[in-house]
Amino acid sequence: MGKHFLIYTNKYKDPKLEVTEKIRRYLTDRGQTTSLWIKEKDWKEEKEQQRELPENVDCMLVLGGDGTVLQAVRELNGLHIPLIGVNLGTLGFITQIEPSGIEAALDRLIEGSYRQESRMMLQGTVSYADGRQEFGKALNDIVISRSGALRVISLRIYVNGLFLHEYQADGIILTTPTGSTGYNLSAGGPLVEPGAKMIMLTPICPHTLNQRSIILSADDEIEIEIPPGRENKPQTLDANYDGVSFSQLTTGDRIKIKKSDECAEFIQLSRVSFLEILHQKMNE
Repeated sequence: MGKHFLIYTNKYKDPKLEVTEKIRRYLTDRGQTTSLWIKEKDWKEEKEQQRELPENVDCMLVLGGDGTVLQAVRELNGLHIPLIGVNLGTLGFITQIEPSGIEAALDRLIEGSYRQESRMMLQGTVSYADGRQEFGKALNDIVISRSGALRVISLRIYVNGLFLHEYQADGIILTTPTGSTGYNLSAGGPLVEPGAKMIMLTPICPHTLNQRSIILSADDEIEIEIPPGRENKPQTLDANYDGVSFSQLTTGDRIKIKKSDECAEFIQLSRVSFLEILHQKMNE
């Protein structure tokens, strides 16, 4: 019995849909069912969409780059449909199939010759001083950064209710293992195998000489309080979820970040794919 493949294409990366049509035709010629979702714009330029998911989808094929995969996870909205990325961008860490290996990868997907891996996600809960709350989720990271003028910000960090530190920095990154290769890496944070379960806290340009990333348990709850800034003036900050959506915070607001009850399901064709990509990156 054939499988149902949902092909999720970023048209910004496949403008003539040539790769999309090649994959669709290859699957249908082999008795598989296909459905198609097209993203008309780059993921940073497009608001979240709410689409009706086709019934009985067995696998989502995401055509684009790492950012397209992040958006696809958001649109699945917690549904446990396994996905795999086809890399149409630069060398990515999340996408796994290169264009030259599409047919061999599709054969393995049809045969079921792969394993499935759950990736942890983060949930952010913003509590405003007026009592309102907002929620967000991220597969890669939640970034708290300044909004507006270029100035150092102050952030008070609590872990499981205990005060950890007040950072003077450009911001803070809370990262999953999947997101360790993103902004966290650029900020000097550690690389982590994506199937691990932990949360990394990495300051962005801290204004001290001895501050490093902190590795926390996946079961820890991190709370960030926004205190007054310099000269006791209010601060205005942004909490960004995977760089797609954000909440704006001011002095007196708080955000709690913890492991989400939801997870993203990824298809793995190779047990050493992350290490292979890391090897390539380190030798560029």
